[in-house]
Amino acid sequence: MVFSNSIFLIRFLPAVLLIYFAAPRILRNAILFVASLIFYAWGEPVYVVLMIFSTVVDYTHGILVESNLKKGNRARARYFVIESMVINLALLGFFKYADFLIGNVNALFGSEIPLLHLALPIGISFYTFQTMSYTVDVYRGQAKVQRNIISFGAYVALFPQLIAGPIVQYKTVAEELDSRKENCDLFASGVMKFMCGFGKKVLLANNIGMLWDTVSSMAPGDTSVLAAWLGITAYCFQVYFDFSGYSDMAIGLGRMFGFHFLENFNYPFMSKSITEFWRRWHISLGSWFREYVYIPLGGNRVSLPKQVRNIAVVWLLTGFWHGANWNYVLWGVYFGVFLVIEKFFLAKYLKRLPKVVSHIYTLLIVWVSFVFFGLEDLSRAGEFIRSMFVPGAAGFVDTQAMYLLRNYAVILVILAFAATDLPKRITDLLLAGTAAADGDATKERTVAGSVAATERKLSGIPKESAGASGVSVTPSRGRLVFATVARTAYLVLVFLVAMAYVVDATYNPFLYFRF
Repeated sequence: MVFSNSIFLIRFLPAVLLIYFAAPRILRNAILFVASLIFYAWGEPVYVVLMIFSTVVDYTHGILVESNLKKGNRARARYFVIESMVINLALLGFFKYADFLIGNVNALFGSEIPLLHLALPIGISFYTFQTMSYTVDVYRGQAKVQRNIISFGAYVALFPQLIAGPIVQYKTVAEELDSRKENCDLFASGVMKFMCGFGKKVLLANNIGMLWDTVSSMAPGDTSVLAAWLGITAYCFQVYFDFSGYSDMAIGLGRMFGFHFLENFNYPFMSKSITEFWRRWHISLGSWFREYVYIPLGGNRVSLPKQVRNIAVVWLLTGFWHGANWNYVLWGVYFGVFLVIEKFFLAKYLKRLPKVVSHIYTLLIVWVSFVFFGLEDLSRAGEFIRSMFVPGAAGFVDTQAMYLLRNYAVILVILAFAATDLPKRITDLLLAGTAAADGDATKERTVAGSVAATERKLSGIPKESAGASGVSVTPSRGRLVFATVARTAYLVLVFLVAMAYVVDATYNPFLYFRF
């Protein structure tokens, strides 16, 4: 089951919400746990056992780590941390990488070891990282041990972010697991966030994905330079709006149930360096590798060769995490090389260049990288990159490329616009105009502060919190009413149109579904 599915939207989610809010607060984690197991079992019932096993393993190891720390036996506590990591990584390795390993052994040694052809448990890469971070954080003293196995199970199996993230570290939701406060404003904010993500995924990612499918299926000699660039541009947009849309839906669902998940994307295509791009793209994964791999290896506090080693390890693992194939490894290494170059040489020059030049540089590197991400056959990926820069039999432009450009020009413009912060900035300006019409003292409140205050209000965050400008802002009632009504009307329209697509269309892939 996925979020952009009519069964989830019309049956599962309304039923869970009704039961959840009708039940006493003491039962809500149990309801979430059971609902999450049903959600997970919908596609692969047998792997529910695997998830329950992972839950029990990390729950017991967390208790063992804490008890040994209390006794002053850090060495034994460390042993249980390592043991839990080995069990988790062994499960991930067996189900995700066994056939990859067997295939490479067969290729190297000419053996004929049969492949296992195991179905990959949905979301195993995400929940494995989450459960590993729990025992590590208990050992570090950054999280209190969870003694209620139902609450811990709800964290591990939590369906809003189970199958595709964002990766939620236990310490960020530990307090909310035990004492979260659901309220109408937070629920409404969650609904709007969900509808926004739903629109991204169904209306934008799905529609542009068909362009990539068309171009990627062309024979290498039939792909003109223009067609190749149209295709890879479509794929980059498809991955971004598919995954960021799903992340928005997950964050929105979390708010409905009283959780605050961190944002996972921050307009990555506006970046002016690869370093900046990876601070904005899949933020939860980057944070996880930085905190649990890069810093423990020494981070930036070691010698230059070791810093290069640390970056290499992180990006080799990042690529391998994405998939059991050499194209993903190459994709990770590719980014690692550019990050090393920027860190030790190129970054200072990029800062001096005009922003448009550094921006074009970044997009060029990212666009080429996604050829490796989208095409598992490395020889095919190489041919595709060649067709992007060297005209073949089809030349620079051919009739098929022009046909595709005419058909997809409008949506490509919409996607380019939606991938920037321009929609948000326009909304900020409109809100500022509304504030002036309401007679607010706009000179004393910045636009950024006003919008931040509105978002805090919708999210249930106290209005006394400082806004984006650092100024304490209390938005007027008129502005809040206007912002809420306008945003709600727009998102309801987006949701209804997207629902019509879901009911009518058969093309509804989710690219990160089995990562």
